[in-house]
Amino acid sequence: MKTIYQRNPAHEKWERIPDVIYTSNLDELLNDKEIQLIVVCTRHDSHYEYAKMVLEHNKHCLVEKPFVETSEQAKELFALAEERGLKVQAFQNRRFDSDFLTVQKIIQEGKLGDLLELEMHYDYYRPEVPENVHDFHPSRSYLYGHGCHTLDQVISYFGKPDSIHYDVRQLLGPGRMNDYFDLDLYYGILKVSVKSSYFRIKERPSFIIHGKRGSFVKETKDRQEEHLKYFYMPHNNDFGVDTVQHYGVLTYIDEEGTIHEEKVKSENGDYGRVYDDLYEAIINGGNKTITDEQTLLQMEILETGIRTLK
Repeated sequence: MKTIYQRNPAHEKWERIPDVIYTSNLDELLNDKEIQLIVVCTRHDSHYEYAKMVLEHNKHCLVEKPFVETSEQAKELFALAEERGLKVQAFQNRRFDSDFLTVQKIIQEGKLGDLLELEMHYDYYRPEVPENVHDFHPSRSYLYGHGCHTLDQVISYFGKPDSIHYDVRQLLGPGRMNDYFDLDLYYGILKVSVKSSYFRIKERPSFIIHGKRGSFVKETKDRQEEHLKYFYMPHNNDFGVDTVQHYGVLTYIDEEGTIHEEKVKSENGDYGRVYDDLYEAIINGGNKTITDEQTLLQMEILETGIRTLK
């Protein structure tokens, strides 16, 4: 990291990082020839504007979620990047969540047999959030803010679904915030359900998978964000690492008909892999892990999901 741009330095709350330049002059950032990549971490309604500005100054760009507000904006940015030989990408760090990586390992081991159903939950009990919002804006919906993570996980592993059933609600009524969603994505006989609510005082398991020969339940989410909120940083060896109490439980029937139940050690999550992969793409000419096609599909699903809300 070389330079941090902040629009409102009077609101600065964090201790400054040694040897990092702080500026409120955006031109200083955009015109610095030593800077190759700019990360956009502003409110999502300014993502498109800033990302386009970055690309027009011939710099690569990493954009926080949700990437932009519409699929048309996303197409424009991807086209501009391709035209200029640049990389622009969404920051989808939750591809590298511990629970999601563990689920992939379980599926690939094959003990579940043919997959039938996978449920993904991302729940809160934060009624004050929707209760304090008295208008509806599509890109400020819960689906955009959190569905973008779980949908990206599904798309990254299973690809484009055959069909989707949408149940996207405003639990407090029309004209209020979207605070609930339940999307079913169908892949042949497999149904993948992506569910979230602001009104779950008891969270549902992070992942539940059912196959023809077994099931896997992972109750708890990845712990990297939990640790970061306590300023427990990635340089610690146990950063984000699950302990035994967080492990998921695998139950399956083997080829002899014996039932097994065992705890499964969680894979370690690593949000830094987003930057590692993008570095490889920019410096060594590799392919982007988070592809344009995946991001566009996700944006189209988000748009469809909130289309009927008012």
